[in-house]
Amino acid sequence: MNMQIWKVDYDYIPNLGMEIAQGRNFSKQFGTDSSGIILNEAAVKQFGLINPIGKKIYGGVSMEGFTVVGVVKNFHFSSLRKNVGPLAMKLGEKGYAMYAMVFKIDAENASKLISQIEARWKALAPSMPFNYEFLDESFDKMYRAEQRIGKVAMAFALLTILIACLGLFGLVIYITEQRIKEIGIRKVLGASLPSIVTLISKDFLKLVLFAIIIASPIAYYVMNLWLQDFAFRIDIEWWVFVATTIVAVGIALLTVSYQAIKAALMNPVKSLKSE
Repeated sequence: MNMQIWKVDYDYIPNLGMEIAQGRNFSKQFGTDSSGIILNEAAVKQFGLINPIGKKIYGGVSMEGFTVVGVVKNFHFSSLRKNVGPLAMKLGEKGYAMYAMVFKIDAENASKLISQIEARWKALAPSMPFNYEFLDESFDKMYRAEQRIGKVAMAFALLTILIACLGLFGLVIYITEQRIKEIGIRKVLGASLPSIVTLISKDFLKLVLFAIIIASPIAYYVMNLWLQDFAFRIDIEWWVFVATTIVAVGIALLTVSYQAIKAALMNPVKSLKSE
């Protein structure tokens, strides 16, 4: 894996809230830091360093040596689809060309501060165009595809639930119409309202549970397949499927119960009149 090398200043690491795991940050009190280097934990692991502080790292065309002065904890500087790669940071030489700068600002005064930064940028690097982007917007762009997939999946899920409920409701109406005389006879013989509702509902609940048993392994396989694209991902816990089952059964009960109660409350004389 190729190691990235960033040129930074003394305030870069504390400004972005990086955590020092070993050693220290660059400091103006140490003149030798111009040849110092700070690694992340992934770089330390790649080099196989046990006690990295004070060790020499050689690289570049001239095979220049850099002394490790600190190690920062791993942080994500690319997509979560990738593992955290090795990274080294060294001090930018005085007068080196500026391509990018990072600022931590108060969001309430963003417009004013950006104008001031732009004026200062043009004074320091007049030949370089000034463009800026907020870090949260960068993250948003990086994962916008996943957000779109989430919204589309939610829309299709709601549409599927609606269509399923309409189909289930229609099926309940048809079945209760077919069994209306049976329900009337049961009421005449003393059947209670809960027993009649249970009689109508249980067959539909069996179908719902059977559908869940078929769909759950498929859903688990498809979600795991999608999550494999990410180096850092969640595990699909068992309780997700339990909660889904409870919600599905609850929706089915609400859909079935209305028509079942309506049929159970019907006057048995009316339902048996045609016999």
